[in-house]
Amino acid sequence: MTLRLKINLIVGALTVLFTLVVMGLQLRSMRDSVHEEVVAANRVAAQLLNRTAWRYAAQGTPAMLAFLQGIGRVRSNDITLLDSAGTVLYRSPPSPYKPGRDAPAWFEALIAPPPSTQSIEFPDGRLEVRSNASRAAVDAWDYLFWLVVGALAMLVLVNAAVFWLVGRTVRPFGQIVDALNQLQGGRFDVALPPLPGREAAAIGAAFNRMVGELQTHIETERRAARAEAQLSDNRELTRWIDQHVEQERRMIARELHDELGQSVTAMRSMALSIAQRVGSRDPASEQAARVIADESSRLYDAMHGIIPRLAPLVLDNFGLAEALDDLVERTRRSQPGVTIDTRVRLGEVPLAPELALTLYRAVQEGLTNALRHGEATQVQVHLAADAQGVQLELRDNGRGLPPQGWQRPGHYGLRWLAERVETLRGSLRIEPAQPHGVLLAVQVPLPVPDSLETR
Repeated sequence: MTLRLKINLIVGALTVLFTLVVMGLQLRSMRDSVHEEVVAANRVAAQLLNRTAWRYAAQGTPAMLAFLQGIGRVRSNDITLLDSAGTVLYRSPPSPYKPGRDAPAWFEALIAPPPSTQSIEFPDGRLEVRSNASRAAVDAWDYLFWLVVGALAMLVLVNAAVFWLVGRTVRPFGQIVDALNQLQGGRFDVALPPLPGREAAAIGAAFNRMVGELQTHIETERRAARAEAQLSDNRELTRWIDQHVEQERRMIARELHDELGQSVTAMRSMALSIAQRVGSRDPASEQAARVIADESSRLYDAMHGIIPRLAPLVLDNFGLAEALDDLVERTRRSQPGVTIDTRVRLGEVPLAPELALTLYRAVQEGLTNALRHGEATQVQVHLAADAQGVQLELRDNGRGLPPQGWQRPGHYGLRWLAERVETLRGSLRIEPAQPHGVLLAVQVPLPVPDSLETR
């Protein structure tokens, strides 16, 4: 069942409920009106007949019959003349108003008052005035019939209008959702046309800017990969290129995380703002906005999947020891006020490429967190390997762990590192250091799984 149909069913149900309430109120009003009319007519007729009928009764039964025949039908009343033996001498004729028609018995019983009978006793007979609400019930039934017909016509018109308006309102959001699905499926050339509505137009413009930035970064990474393949034969030249390619890749990763991430986050925040603002007043727009927010979150996760593929090229060409020396040297040059003590003892132990990459990432992530988040001035990096396994410890004198710990939202690098260490059957510990700072410890047994050695 589509969202559009669900909204129509809800609106239809609310319209039917409103109509039933209105009809109930109208039925109550008709019942009160019929009660007042019938009871009042019966009381007035009895009073008038009681005052005038005695004069004719004194003249005898023929005079009384002539009098009643002259009166004829009295509205909402049946008049019956009986003699002293109870024989009916006269009964008022049927009403000429809407002859041959009667309201359903259940309806008349619902709105009509209980029949009341007024008796006027004479020496030679009795005159009975009995209330009759059949004509008032017919009027009420006709009114209710046309009210129901009008309500059904209004229900059809309202639902048709809502169906058209909802479809027109949510059409731009459907285009946005379709574009997000295409982008998630790998189409990076998708673009949204100008969309009607201020919110939809803003989201569409932000989406197009995001796609443009993503295409630029992907093309930059492709150019860097081609340059790496073409210049890999020359060791010295490859090292020089590695430094620049790594810098380019770090820039791409930072821009993916900061610039493109902000655009996706802005789209999600804008969609959630729309959903909160429209609320229950426009469930269709609220639902579409929440779908956009969910798709933006999935796009954000997919974007972060590109970051782990930006591997350090120095590690591939020169090994772990030289890659760490290069990383520490570049860190020293970028942070002249920071002291970094490095001790690396690998000996002749061969390290699988996946293990070397994981250790390099651990040092890189530890240095980044210590300097950027901990504001450390001293960092110690100790790496040792033997036949049983590899141990890495990185200790700093920074501000320490935040109150929420390192597993709070936002520490993508540490979570990725923990997953990689676990894949190697190792362990990762991050805990406070004494007297202050953070200790990052990685321990991986040797040998690593055969599936990782062949990667």
